[in-house]
Amino acid sequence: MRIKKAILPVGGLGTRFLPATKAQAKEMLAVFDKPVIQFIVEEAVESGVEDIVFVTGPGKTAIENHFNRNEELELLLQKNKKEKELAMVKKITNLANFSYTRQEEPLGDGHAILCALDFLKKDESVMVLFGDELVDNNGGLNAAQQMLEVYEKTGDPVVLLGEVDKEETHKYGIVELEGNIITSIVEKPSPENAPSNLGIVGKYILTPKLLKNLKTTMPGTDGEIRLANTIKDYIQNGGVVRGCQMQGKRFDTGDKIGFLEATLHYALKKENGKAKQILQRFLEED
Repeated sequence: MRIKKAILPVGGLGTRFLPATKAQAKEMLAVFDKPVIQFIVEEAVESGVEDIVFVTGPGKTAIENHFNRNEELELLLQKNKKEKELAMVKKITNLANFSYTRQEEPLGDGHAILCALDFLKKDESVMVLFGDELVDNNGGLNAAQQMLEVYEKTGDPVVLLGEVDKEETHKYGIVELEGNIITSIVEKPSPENAPSNLGIVGKYILTPKLLKNLKTTMPGTDGEIRLANTIKDYIQNGGVVRGCQMQGKRFDTGDKIGFLEATLHYALKKENGKAKQILQRFLEED
């Protein structure tokens, strides 16, 4: 079945970006000239998704405002004959059909997905894209499209994977693969205990069978329901989960340095050399 819906969990508090995120959703921080969350929405839409379900939390109203129509702004742009800007803001509103639900407490990424299940049909697979991960494949298939290629051949759940530096394995769920089948997941292992250098990137395709398992996943000792635990249990009980090894350059915008790298990458890409000249001059003068 064609995947038409995507769940975007955006309820996190963004504590790594304080004080910038004290009154602003981290997903609305701009990577050069566009909010992080708009990159994620556009990725989903380019893959064929028509319906986006945001799972929000406290302080996230700016996300809803960004994708809702702003008639006052549109009238002002029209009055001032700013046709390019008017087309831009109208396009944002028309990217997809947007729905919103609330995760009242931070009870884990698995719990966030559970909050959105009422928007799905019983037999419907869904894409899940977390708001911190940007992938630029330089004109090739985006990350969501890459996962769909795997899903459409097999009908199995898909997890996006990216290579991580050996010393960074303690930050990720690290997988062991046979072909493209995930045989095990080790949560945040030390480098010497990591089964590979392939870490889980925050992008998934989840099938009805796996979502059914998510409903029965017990909270951990911290009281949170983790998607990784559901996937591990699913595999241990004989389910097949496919790994999709990512093509392209990845940016972790949930990390300050990763966010800076993403901003520089897209600035250099969009400004046709102008940004590079300014950066070179700035670094030489510093």
